[in-house]
Amino acid sequence: MEEFVELLKKKHITIATCESCTGGLLAAMLCDFSGISAVYKGSIVTYSNEIKEKIVGVDPKIIAEKGVVSEEVAREMALHTQKLMDVDLCISYTGNAGPDVCDNKPVGCVYCGVAFKDEVFCFEYMLKGSRNEIRHRVIEESIKKIKEILGNMTKECI
Repeated sequence: MEEFVELLKKKHITIATCESCTGGLLAAMLCDFSGISAVYKGSIVTYSNEIKEKIVGVDPKIIAEKGVVSEEVAREMALHTQKLMDVDLCISYTGNAGPDVCDNKPVGCVYCGVAFKDEVFCFEYMLKGSRNEIRHRVIEESIKKIKEILGNMTKECI
């Protein structure tokens, strides 16, 4: 995580998060680093569909058709929060950390949406473990991918 934060600061990449199943864990992890306020604007924890729809602007039809645990919802969360917070990068998470099946998705199914500049990416994870292990692992795994994407894209863009 330290390398990720240093990359954000070095490249002046502003960031926000929109978290559901991770419950604000990424936001808390970012705040562990001194100087993060130079790039971190904030987070929205959207544990309920109501907040996803009313605050973030996720289309209720997408939730009804695809389910809240879906790539489409993760993308909407990232894109709408990126615009709302006026940041370069927004990371979103929606998924099922357990203990029961949700939206016909098994425990451990998590989607991470990444809106960076004008690009949107989405990653699906099928993780095993306790609720907290799933929450930590999805952040750890997704940050690795996001660092790689940012490293490749910022060579040309910034």
